[in-house]
Amino acid sequence: MAAKSGANGSAIPSVSITTAHTGASRRTNALGMRPMQERAWSRRGEQYLLIKSPPASGKSRALMFIALDKLDNQGIRQALIVVPERSIGASFSDEPLSDFGFPYDWHVLPQWNLCNTPGADEPRVAQSKVKAVGEFLASEDRILVCTHATFRFAVDELGVEAFDDCLLAIDEFHHVSANPDNRLGSQLAAFMERDRAHIVAMTGSYFRGDAEAVLAPGDEERFDTVTYTYYEQLNGYEYLKSLEIGYFFYSGRYIDAITKVLDPALKTIVHIPHPASRESLKDKQREVEEIMDALGRWKGIDPHTGFHQIELSAELGGGTLKVADLVDDSDAARRSKVLTALKDPAHRNDRDHVDIIIALGMAKEGFDWIWCEHALTIGYRSSLTEIVQIIGRATRDAPDKTSARFTNLIAEPDADESLVVDAVNDTLKAIAASLLMEQVLAPRFEFTPKNTGPQDGFDYGEGGYREGRTNVGVNDETGQYHVEIEGLKKPESEEANRVCREDLNEVITAFVQDQPSLEHGLFDQENTLPEELTQLRLGKIVRDRYPELSEDDQEAIRQHAVAALNITQQAKQALANNSTGGSGTADEPKGNLSLIHGVRKFVNVRDLDIDLIDRINPFDAAYAVLARAMNESTLKQVQATIAAKRISIDRDEAVDLTKRAMRFHHERGRAPDINAHDPWEKRMAEGVAALARYRKQERAAEHAAGQT
Repeated sequence: MAAKSGANGSAIPSVSITTAHTGASRRTNALGMRPMQERAWSRRGEQYLLIKSPPASGKSRALMFIALDKLDNQGIRQALIVVPERSIGASFSDEPLSDFGFPYDWHVLPQWNLCNTPGADEPRVAQSKVKAVGEFLASEDRILVCTHATFRFAVDELGVEAFDDCLLAIDEFHHVSANPDNRLGSQLAAFMERDRAHIVAMTGSYFRGDAEAVLAPGDEERFDTVTYTYYEQLNGYEYLKSLEIGYFFYSGRYIDAITKVLDPALKTIVHIPHPASRESLKDKQREVEEIMDALGRWKGIDPHTGFHQIELSAELGGGTLKVADLVDDSDAARRSKVLTALKDPAHRNDRDHVDIIIALGMAKEGFDWIWCEHALTIGYRSSLTEIVQIIGRATRDAPDKTSARFTNLIAEPDADESLVVDAVNDTLKAIAASLLMEQVLAPRFEFTPKNTGPQDGFDYGEGGYREGRTNVGVNDETGQYHVEIEGLKKPESEEANRVCREDLNEVITAFVQDQPSLEHGLFDQENTLPEELTQLRLGKIVRDRYPELSEDDQEAIRQHAVAALNITQQAKQALANNSTGGSGTADEPKGNLSLIHGVRKFVNVRDLDIDLIDRINPFDAAYAVLARAMNESTLKQVQATIAAKRISIDRDEAVDLTKRAMRFHHERGRAPDINAHDPWEKRMAEGVAALARYRKQERAAEHAAGQT
């Protein structure tokens, strides 16, 4: 993890990934399927299928293969493709799949692609589209494409039974939520209760930014999951070799700093800040105009595309830029012209068709511009799902496109502000996103207790697997690491195994978004013990998330999650300490490929155990960079303010500490000593004493109540 110079020289952690450049994820089999699509195809017979795969990995075509097989071979009468917004409907346009070896072609009759019909999805305007859904269901035709909104209204109007024996393919599935207020989520539960439809759900995000469950646990267990990781995708690209994710501070107006990070030589999508955000100038169209002014002189609008023509200043290299404005919604005809020009398949492979796209709420998920090299976002994004989707705009593979980057331009905290902690919240959220993107981009871990034995398909390096040491194996094909850890609990139930296998990033997401954990882990390290974060805070998050699991399974999930987070962070730090990466040879790859070397550098081949992992502050690496980037007086003021917020042990924490103390007693044959030199042992003893005081107060209160 390296600090990058930003608009004013201040930066917080950035992730730099270099890939193997194998081309594997672009290769196709005899049916024209790429590896992710082939993996999904192998599960095509499942009634409920969840595909978790990064943006640009080919989920749309994977769905086409599966839908056509269900229509022709599995007794499904019709398929409805449901997308979050009209522009994404273009991803499901006609495809001549037979040209590449598949026995059928994908064809949607024009009247049944409701994303191409004019009109917004407001209830009044959408009524004709709802009527069209009913007409489709009554017809002999096979495929319909519509938006989430149209589908919701249609289900309300027609009832779930109208969709019996249909395939419901829900794109960008993270829009669904188990929250009763989420209409699409409630309808999905009704479909599963009736159990007469097939559902294929697809998402490019591994977590929800708002930390709400997408599915209720009982419903999620009914889905068969296909996972294709960022590691597999990026490692297997033909052209794209590197991805950089950077977060940059600026002072004053972002317009005055943007040219320091906006390189007109790169194909770029700029997402301006939400009007309600701290960074916004409160006039979205003026912001677009000032961005274009900062680049050069406006020469007019192309009458065919609606793109602005900007003559670059000499300082920026000269020439003419074509800029698509998706922010201005005052002229519906002009906006429609711009969208049509961007989606025009005749220009899909034309790198020079457009240079910069400026957007507010559009050009995120499902927006396919393969030439995008830079996704520049002003203002923090509280939703990590949104960040993953925005990064996905730049990670398409395209000829001669060797690198991609995501930049988040964030207003620097002001040390003079009275509520400096509130001002630094944006920074905390950006750090959380950085940590999570490292987890998303890293290979997947398979943890087992020490001396479990070698796992099939893993390379354990020179000398191979050996008893009596902590072994680290890598599977280059699947992008997985096998790491043995002394004292690691094995999950017992099927659900706990599923969480450890599929959903550790969900757990880590909730942890790094937990503001008290971030605040104290970053800014109050002198008074915060790592175990308070890794055991107490993370333990509570796991219990709240999976209350139906046993305590042993909850502890197993907690241990697996903290191991994945801390080993990744320590591996990154080990690599950062060696500028050449890997073992120090100059020709060894940096970034993602050398992470295995970082893991091996961190792992003590004899002593890696879960207690050691629990004694590492997960935010150490992020703090090391932040301390160099943030103004020293601001940093000290933040640290003092956070330390002042620390409260005495509350009852819930006392209960958690007492449980940890009981485990300590069981393992060591004695209770924790309140006078111990080890600060964590002392903290556990303080927790036991605090719980005793709480219980004494409760008994006294009960006795007093009985006397009245």
